[in-house]
Amino acid sequence: MANINTAGVDPTKMGVGRAIAVLTSGGDAQGMNAAVRATVRVGLYTGAKVFFVHEGGTVIGSARCKDFQTREGRLKAAYNLVKLGVTNLCVIGGDGSLTGANIFRTEWSDLLKDLISKGKIINEEAKASSHLNIVGMVGSIDNDFCGTDMTIGTDSALHRIIEVVDSITTTAQRSQIYYNVCVSVCFSYLALVTALACGADWVFIPEMPPDDGWEDHLCRRLTETRNAGSRLNVIIVAEGAINKDGKPITCDQLKDLVTKKLGFDTRATILGHVQRGGTPSAFDRVLGSRMGVEAVMALLEATPETPACVVSLSGNQAVRLPLMECVQVTKDVTVAMTEGRFDDAIKLRGRSFENNWNTYKLLAHVRPPETKSNINVAILNVGAPCAGMNAAVRAAVRIGLIQGHNMLAIHDGFEGLAEEKIEPITWNTVGDWTGKGGSELGTKRVLPGKYMEEISLNIAKYNIHALVIIGGFEAFSGALEMVQGRGKYEELCVPMVIIPATVSNNVPGSDFSIGADTALNTITTTCDRIKQSAAGTKRRVFIIETMGGYCGYLATMAGFSAGADAAYIYEEKFGIRDLERNVEHLVEKMKTTVKRGLILRNENCNSNYTTDFIFNLYSEEGKGVFDCRKNVLGHMQQGGTPTPFDRNFATKMGAKAVLWLTEKLKECYRHRRIFANTPDSACVLGMRKRGLVLQPLAELKEQTDFEHRIPKNQWWLKLRPVMKILAKYKISLDTSEHALMEHVISKKPPVHMTLTK
Repeated sequence: MANINTAGVDPTKMGVGRAIAVLTSGGDAQGMNAAVRATVRVGLYTGAKVFFVHEGGTVIGSARCKDFQTREGRLKAAYNLVKLGVTNLCVIGGDGSLTGANIFRTEWSDLLKDLISKGKIINEEAKASSHLNIVGMVGSIDNDFCGTDMTIGTDSALHRIIEVVDSITTTAQRSQIYYNVCVSVCFSYLALVTALACGADWVFIPEMPPDDGWEDHLCRRLTETRNAGSRLNVIIVAEGAINKDGKPITCDQLKDLVTKKLGFDTRATILGHVQRGGTPSAFDRVLGSRMGVEAVMALLEATPETPACVVSLSGNQAVRLPLMECVQVTKDVTVAMTEGRFDDAIKLRGRSFENNWNTYKLLAHVRPPETKSNINVAILNVGAPCAGMNAAVRAAVRIGLIQGHNMLAIHDGFEGLAEEKIEPITWNTVGDWTGKGGSELGTKRVLPGKYMEEISLNIAKYNIHALVIIGGFEAFSGALEMVQGRGKYEELCVPMVIIPATVSNNVPGSDFSIGADTALNTITTTCDRIKQSAAGTKRRVFIIETMGGYCGYLATMAGFSAGADAAYIYEEKFGIRDLERNVEHLVEKMKTTVKRGLILRNENCNSNYTTDFIFNLYSEEGKGVFDCRKNVLGHMQQGGTPTPFDRNFATKMGAKAVLWLTEKLKECYRHRRIFANTPDSACVLGMRKRGLVLQPLAELKEQTDFEHRIPKNQWWLKLRPVMKILAKYKISLDTSEHALMEHVISKKPPVHMTLTK
């Protein structure tokens, strides 16, 4: 999060006397508008003047300016900024745009001298604009800019791609047609994540050409999957894909290869610019907003000695990186590929890209060994179903089989474990599970406490050596009961890992839960449609109730992404005076050109201030100014196919969980048996700030509010003040977290050595 108030400075006066210009450049990307909105509104909140640079997509236009590539063009730009008193420039674009901005900053002093010599400006104007601060945000669907895990627009592009692939999948399931889906992108992130998200049979990316003989390997793979009963083979091809000799690999080439060698009816689909269009995903809206806030703070805190920086995302944390270091590493990727150092290229692309590549290789290019170990790993879903559960199961099953384990499926959660609903699960069983919503294994909220004896007997009967528990707060609570039962039932002394999966995002130990992103996108899309329904009508306010139990994550983040005027949650107490202020705020808002208002309410935020109460209050107090409508979204938030984020997140979580269990089983093997009773033998696998971490249940127990089924500390609460600023509330804001300038050059591998994966 951005540092809004440092050293006791009044945040509403940090920008007084300062001017900020915001521009978008290069190709447009969904989510840029959210970044522009946040930059403008937070800039105004700090007291700064804010200017748009039009045609600089987006609401202010986005373009590649040829004039700016010349010194004469940059001289014109400098003149315009000086005349407006702008010394802070926020640039949203790709590496080309950001590089150009840095050149502009480097030349600034000389440009001022030229303007003085030509009589365009006077010395006083030059002195007032003596240095130019530049902060960049990366807006690009390619996600090819080194230093950030995700660029603005990437997630939305993945939504468009997966929608197409899913549509092709349903078509193929009704016929015997075989498809090659070609993803048209300059670089490989979209292709790679699409391959993970749809369970593709093969992906071709320029950073890692296939080994010699890949044609025969590919044909064998397609034949194996068809013989196993699959009606669909998906091959993802990134633009620029090449073989070891540097020759292009294209969709048409692959289509001809499969048709001639195998006789399969094959179709090619090239997506093109469909990837750039559409509405932004919830992730991109929130990312753009968070980056916009951080960009303003970076500009206002900059000094003449501060290098131009880019605001980046590392895991779930906003960071600032020197712009030209990121540009240099991005260029180094191309150099490494040109020189045939493809392992280096993968590493230079960053940790996120490398993790995706390694996960893909394991799941797609490795088959289970013929000889099995004596280890049995069981998987179960617990709690309410959510999108992404099946993707986690698929990854866990396949990684387990690759490790040589016997994989067991437990149907209907802990109750199924007690009632012997246990059976082997195979590689092909989970083949098409990645894109399926709900829970194919079946899931129940029942906790294991009353079945502990039956569960212990069945663990012994089926010789279960480890458990993968995928679910929500019930999975967390149930695992705790299992650990507590170890003292009485020795059979429970097996390693176990909990993978958080719930729309509520309320499992301790993880910033995100599988399924929450899908639910958030459902809410955001619904809010968009509800607001649009009032277009052209009289002034109207919508009251919308979201799920989440006592956890206000969905209400808050949907408020962020849908542009809500208020979001009521349990974690932030409110009373009648707060409700009154919110109504007054909307009354003032309706006096402007804005005709719509949006209020979100978490289902358990307050037992007295119900959705009906808030609806009636707003309806009464808004009489003559606006009318109200209410919507309770209900279980539609749990349904649907998983988003690309949830598919990818679940796949990596499932793989990581089983790899951890494999190592833990080696530690726990004593006297020819598995015995695990240490605190670190039962952990939650979660995303924490910058990566996936495993935390013992015993530690997380102390961080949990069991009465309300939420963690005691939740990272997203720090975003709520910003949400209010974006809704144009005049509030006092003081946060302590500070995004410091970091470096990315040190992460570069040495050029002279080849790195192993």
